[in-house]
Amino acid sequence: MKILVCISNVPDTTTKVKFIDDFKKLDTTGIQWVINPWDELSLTRALELKDDASNGIQSVTVAHVGLVGSEPTIRKALAIGADDAIRVNADPADAYFVAVQLANVLKLDSYDLIFCGIESSDFNGSSVGAMLAEFLEYPSVSSVSGVRIENGVLIINREIDGGKEILTVPIPVVAIVQKGIAREPRIAAMRGIMMARTKPLKVVEPIIVDSFTEIVSYEMPKPRAACKFVDPENPRQLIELLQNEAKII
Repeated sequence: MKILVCISNVPDTTTKVKFIDDFKKLDTTGIQWVINPWDELSLTRALELKDDASNGIQSVTVAHVGLVGSEPTIRKALAIGADDAIRVNADPADAYFVAVQLANVLKLDSYDLIFCGIESSDFNGSSVGAMLAEFLEYPSVSSVSGVRIENGVLIINREIDGGKEILTVPIPVVAIVQKGIAREPRIAAMRGIMMARTKPLKVVEPIIVDSFTEIVSYEMPKPRAACKFVDPENPRQLIELLQNEAKII
């Protein structure tokens, strides 16, 4: 069995976001780029599955759509433990473009289990995984919080309203994962960092795709209102604020 983990290159969550060109473009100056948290957990679980020889995992590959500047993030995934990597040499314009490019990569080689994070921490679109499955005509499972292999059978846990669901699924399959797939992201050891320098990183040129979206401009969120303190002996004022200002009751 071969596993492919789709990864995104996103700004660290502590990054102070700034825009340029009249709020039409993200200012990337000084940004610390990292593996998307959900993808990092997916990679961790894929490597945990490979660590158990009884699961029969041959390899774990990471795939990313991005320009050459994203290669340090890909190398970090290799340092964590991925066997090899694929980079589609293109600026990831939108979720549709990314899904098409990843589907094209998957058609060049076969993988049994494809992990996609439920969303990226920058755009939070939650759509690449489902699109990818449709383009490949593979079954997909969303809200995946656990994956294991028993006697060669893939078993998936997923979160549903009011409980959990346990599924056995055929392969190949796209698993769209959320928090819980792994306890903590795996940290790259020094040996892994050294080995990552020589691990294969294949660069694939993108295929032509029509663009269906256009970013007109970005907008910063409105500043938070000043905190208001209410005298605990004056519950009427609290109720009025919740009704008329917060509008939550």
